[in-house]
Amino acid sequence: MSDSAPSVASEPVAPVADLPSGEPIPPPSAAGALEPITSANEKKQQPSPAALAKALYASDAFLARLNKCLSTPTGIDTVLLLLCYTSKFSASILGVLSRSVLQRSLREWLAVIAGSVPQGATTAVVVDSKTAAAVAPAAARALVHAKRLNALSTLLSEARTMTRLWALVGMYFWGKGILGKALAVWRAKRSNSSISEKEQQEQLPSTTETAISLLQFSLCVALQVLENGAYLSSKGVLGWQPARIGKAYLWSARFWAAYVGIEIGRSLALEPREKWKEDSWKGNLAKNLAWAPLTVHWSSEKGLVSEMVVGLLGSIPGLVQMRELWASTA
Repeated sequence: MSDSAPSVASEPVAPVADLPSGEPIPPPSAAGALEPITSANEKKQQPSPAALAKALYASDAFLARLNKCLSTPTGIDTVLLLLCYTSKFSASILGVLSRSVLQRSLREWLAVIAGSVPQGATTAVVVDSKTAAAVAPAAARALVHAKRLNALSTLLSEARTMTRLWALVGMYFWGKGILGKALAVWRAKRSNSSISEKEQQEQLPSTTETAISLLQFSLCVALQVLENGAYLSSKGVLGWQPARIGKAYLWSARFWAAYVGIEIGRSLALEPREKWKEDSWKGNLAKNLAWAPLTVHWSSEKGLVSEMVVGLLGSIPGLVQMRELWASTA
């Protein structure tokens, strides 16, 4: 601004329309008066029919593959496994973060209340869900979502347990196949057939592999019988007492831990090095390495790891199996 103001009488007053702006104001016209004013959202281009058709095709292809995944008991269990442990892991993260925010906010809120109370006076503060929602609404909502995700994880876990009630039927045919191969190995050793040693190794498992398979089969049968009995008793179908139910679950997990340990050792010691580069071998090892600490955790009466670790480790087999299942439906 200059030191001396211009003379008002020497300069005419400009009309309002001539005030300086970013762009000159066009004079009103009949066409302009009738032209509707459009907002920025209305000016956005609508999706083209080709884009809509592409989106519909992608959705249809996704649902078709998902339907294939859910068309077999193994596929259903894989989807439930992934959703069960990812929801548990997400619930744990939301719970930890929301509780941390709520505790910090409540400390600040209580400090304000303490400052407003006269010295020497006493007061009682009741912290309930309404108070928490008023102090940190976002954290309170996250805590509600964490509770719902935990409920979903519990529901999916029970659904998987129910579908395993008839797993013994599949184990029967698994054991039948193992015994058939064991008998074939025994007959091949006793007979003087013309099959070469290389051909026998390619067609029949070794004695060590057969013994390991029989041991793993026995462990799986034992753990499934115990789990079925404990679950049915918890629902009132069988008459096991609560103490027996708890022991059954513990020993079921211990048999599972033994199976996982044997499977890890078999993969590292008996599988040829050429298979170590295959995705199937890597996926199988990753799954069992993730299950190993969890089975030990469930084998202990007090547990060893937190729910967040359970969700994280349990999500690994779910992701591996879901990846394999999704690739098989292509």
